[in-house]
Amino acid sequence: MSRYAEPLARLIEELKKLPGVGAKSAQRYAFHILRSSDEDAAALADAVRGLKASLRLCSICNNVTDVDPCVYCSSAVRNRRQVCVVEEPTNIASVERTQRYMGVYHVLHGTISPLHGIGPDQLRADSLVARVERGEVDEVILATSPTLEGEATADWLTQSLRRFAVKITRIATGVPAGSDIEYADEVTMAKAIEGRREV
Repeated sequence: MSRYAEPLARLIEELKKLPGVGAKSAQRYAFHILRSSDEDAAALADAVRGLKASLRLCSICNNVTDVDPCVYCSSAVRNRRQVCVVEEPTNIASVERTQRYMGVYHVLHGTISPLHGIGPDQLRADSLVARVERGEVDEVILATSPTLEGEATADWLTQSLRRFAVKITRIATGVPAGSDIEYADEVTMAKAIEGRREV
């Protein structure tokens, strides 16, 4: 039997389903909402309902959006012939923060992970392959994470796209700016050496 009233216990259980939220955090959030004004609680509930009702995937790139096509795919100033492939919609913000990329995106919504039963068929890659096949893309930038799953996904995409006349590039990885080489692991250093460029 729960030590909390049923509505509070139900909210705690739902909050625990959020990534990174354990039992203690869920309790803290639930009690914060309970102490909030009726207006603040209603605004939170409306925001969650609005999120589910208004957002969908872009029909071109699979980014989460409230307009279709999304702001990147419909932009007049972006280079639609350069496509940066990312694992998740949240990865776009990381690329955008650089203020160096002016192409468009393609979101896979995952990576190949045999351990979790995720194969190429579960990724949203078909529309990317179709865009390349139609000759709409000059360069595909593979910006998957330098993890085992990210590398496997990049390798699979490379093999899938190689038969078309498209330039395929991979983001560089290695020692982060501002860090000390002494603390870099062997994989990071190997990637840094492999990705070296002429100065």
